[in-house]
Amino acid sequence: MYREIYPGVYEVDILNASDEDLVKISEEMGLNLSLDEMKVIKEYFKKKGRNPRDIELQALGQAWSEHCCYKSSKYWLKKYLLGFKTDYVISTEYDAGVVEFDEEQAYVVALESHNHPSAVEPYGGAATGIGGILRDVLCMGAQPVALVDPLFFGELSTPYEKLPPGIKHPVYLLEGVVAGIRDYGNRVGIPTVAGMVFFDESYLTNCLVNVGCVGIAKKDRIIPSKAGGEGDIFILAGGATGRDGIHGVTFASAELTDTESTRSAVQLGNPIMKEPLIHACLEIVEKGLLTGMKDLGGGGLSCAVGEMALAAGYGAEVWLDKVHLKEKDMKPWEIWISESQERMLLTVKPKHVDEVLYIFRKWDVPASVIGVVKGEKVLRVYYKDWLIYEMDIEFVTKGPEYCRATAEKREKVEVDEVKEPEDFAKVFLKMMSHPNVASKEWVIRQYDHEVRGNTVLKPLQGRIGFETHGDAAVVKPTESWRGLAITADVNPWMTRIDPFWGTASAFDEMVRNLVAVNSRPHSFVDCLNFGNPEKPERMWEFVESVKALGWMSKEFGLPCVSGNVSFYNETPYGGVAPTPTLMGIGIVEDVRKAVTSNFKKEGSEIVLVGETKREFGGSLYSKVTGMKCNVVPKTDPKVLKNYAEAMLEAFKKFKVLSCHDPAEGGVAVALAEMAICGIGFEVDLSFTELFSESNTRWIVEVKNAENFVNFFEEKGLRARVIGYTGGDKLNYGRFSVELSEVEKAWRSGFSKFLR
Repeated sequence: MYREIYPGVYEVDILNASDEDLVKISEEMGLNLSLDEMKVIKEYFKKKGRNPRDIELQALGQAWSEHCCYKSSKYWLKKYLLGFKTDYVISTEYDAGVVEFDEEQAYVVALESHNHPSAVEPYGGAATGIGGILRDVLCMGAQPVALVDPLFFGELSTPYEKLPPGIKHPVYLLEGVVAGIRDYGNRVGIPTVAGMVFFDESYLTNCLVNVGCVGIAKKDRIIPSKAGGEGDIFILAGGATGRDGIHGVTFASAELTDTESTRSAVQLGNPIMKEPLIHACLEIVEKGLLTGMKDLGGGGLSCAVGEMALAAGYGAEVWLDKVHLKEKDMKPWEIWISESQERMLLTVKPKHVDEVLYIFRKWDVPASVIGVVKGEKVLRVYYKDWLIYEMDIEFVTKGPEYCRATAEKREKVEVDEVKEPEDFAKVFLKMMSHPNVASKEWVIRQYDHEVRGNTVLKPLQGRIGFETHGDAAVVKPTESWRGLAITADVNPWMTRIDPFWGTASAFDEMVRNLVAVNSRPHSFVDCLNFGNPEKPERMWEFVESVKALGWMSKEFGLPCVSGNVSFYNETPYGGVAPTPTLMGIGIVEDVRKAVTSNFKKEGSEIVLVGETKREFGGSLYSKVTGMKCNVVPKTDPKVLKNYAEAMLEAFKKFKVLSCHDPAEGGVAVALAEMAICGIGFEVDLSFTELFSESNTRWIVEVKNAENFVNFFEEKGLRARVIGYTGGDKLNYGRFSVELSEVEKAWRSGFSKFLR
C-alpha cells in the first residue's frame, strides 16, 4: 500500500484500495478524513492517472479538517450570520477583522480557540494560543495592543476520586493555562486587559481556552493575507520548523479521547522569538515592502501557501529543502504540515527580497526564500529537485461543505420552580462566593495588564486596595484621547438550556458592558465552541446559536467582523455546554470620560435602568439553590438599541458617577460589586428584582436622579430610583449584610481553591 519513490517520500496506493483500505489509510496516516472524503480524493487522483504521495494526502488531511475548512459550519454561517457589514468595516475576509478607528487608523481584532492543546498540555497549549492570536493580528500589518482570555473549566471543587481516567483536575488545568498566558503575554510585552473565567461540570473533561487580540494599524498599511501577483517571492521568517504541532488541526477536529499520546500535536511557543519577529514584520510593513503576509497556524505551510496563492487567483512553487529546521532528519511531509510556532509567511516583489531579508537579519530573526507565485492555479512542491507534490490549488484549499442533520433538544414545557429562600443572607453570600462571581484577582494580577502604558480602564477598578471588577477594559491605542473598550461575554448555563436565547443574552450582555463604560458598541467577533457536529443534537445547538447571533447583529446594527468555530469539544464522557464566546469592541470618544463600576460617594442616588422580569433560567440563584427553571432571559435587539442609545446620551447630559450592568446574580450581586470599594447602600427591591437575570439593565449612581429618570421615561423607557449609597452595610430591604462580610466572601470564593 505504501511504496518509497524518493528518500522519505512514499506513494500511497489508493487507486486499488477498497473502502476498508481507504479507512485504514486515513487512520494510519492520521488524516481524520471520512470514507466519503477519501473516495473524493481517490476519484481526483484517478483522473490524474496516478497515486498520491504521502505529502499530498497529509496536506489534504490538514486542509479538509474541520478546523481549517469549516466544513460543518460554513453553510450556516453564510445563511444566518455573515454578510452584514457597516460602512466603517474595512475588511472581514482575512485572518482578522479590520475596522475603522479614526481617519488614519484602523483597529484589527480576532478571537480564536486553543482547546484541545490546552486540555493535553495546559501551559504550552495556552501559551501557543496567545502566540497564534498575536500572529493573526500582526499578519494584517497591525501592532498588537491588547489581549483577552475567556477561559472555561470544570468545577474547582471536583473531588479527585471523581475524575475520569486520564483526566487532569480543573485546578491543575487552570493554573497551567493562566501561567501559559501570563508568561507568553508578559514576555512579548502585550497587556492582557479583559476576559472571563467560568466553571461548569461540562468542561471537566474538555476545558476551553479562547484568546483574543486587538491591534492598531494605519489604514494605508493594511496587509492582505494573499499574494500580490505572479512572480512574487515567498519568504518564511521566524522560528525553525520542527515536529511539534504535527497533525494539530486534525487532532483539534475530532473528539478528545486521549490526553497523553497526542502531546506531539501541541506546538511549542517561544515569546522571545515572537517579540523581535513582531518588530521586524512591522518595520517591513511600514516601509511598504510587502504584497501579502500570513501567519503559519493550523496546517502550517501546507495551508498558508495555498491560501495566500488562491486568494490572489494564482498558484505557487515551493522548495521545501530551503525551510530552516529544528531537526535535520524530518521527512518532507512533516516539514510541510508542521505547526511550529513563531513563523510568518510573506510575499514580496523580487526587487525587495534583499531588503526584507536584511531587516530580518537586523532583528536576529531567521528568514529564507522558499518559493514563488505562479500563474497557473497549481501548487508544486520540490524537495532536493524532486517534484514530490502537484495538485490543483482549488481542490486542496476549498474543501468539502456539509449541511449536517439537526435534532432539537430543548425542553418544550416551561418549568419554573424558583421560590424565595428561607434565609436571604445565607443564599446571597453563597452567590457572592461562587467561583463564577468571586474576585478573579488571582488571575488578573499575574498578567501585566498595564505594559505599554495605554490601559486606561483596567480589569480591576476602584479605590486602591478595594478594587472591584469592571464591565470592560479601555485602552488608548494612539496619541489622541479616542479609545477602545473591550469585553468578553457568554453565560453557558443559559445556552445549555436554550442555545438561541442564551446566545442572544450573551450579545445583550456584551452590549451592556460596552455601554456601561461610556463606549459606543462598534463591532464584535465570536469564538463558537460546541461539541461533535456529527451528532444532530450538537449541530442543532450550533445552528440555534448562529441564528441568534445573526438576528441580534443585524437588528442591532453591530457587525461581526471575524470569528472562529471550534467543534468536537467532546469526550466519551460528554460534550461541553454550548459556548458561543463573544468579544465586543466599543469606541470611547474621550477616554477621560470613561465610567467605572465602583460607587464613588456616600449619599448618591441609585437608579435601575431597564425592566426586570421573572427570568431565572441559567441564573446563579437557581444554580446555588438547586431550584429548576428553564425560562432563559429574553431580549429584543431593537429595544436594546434604544436603551443603549439613551444611556450614551444620558452620560453626556448628566453627572454619572458609576455604572454597572447586572449579570450573574442579578441586581443583588451587581450592587454588591459596586459597593466593594468601601461604600454601602440602602435599596428596596422585590425578590425578582434582586435575583432575576433579565437583560438590558444597568445600575447607575447619579446626581439629579429625578431628571435622569424623567429623561428615560420621556423616551418611553423604564428607569426608577431604587435607593441611596452610604454606610457600611448592604441593605436590600428584604435582608441586610455587613459590607466586610460580603467582601470576604467575594475575595476568597475563587482563590481558596488555589495555591
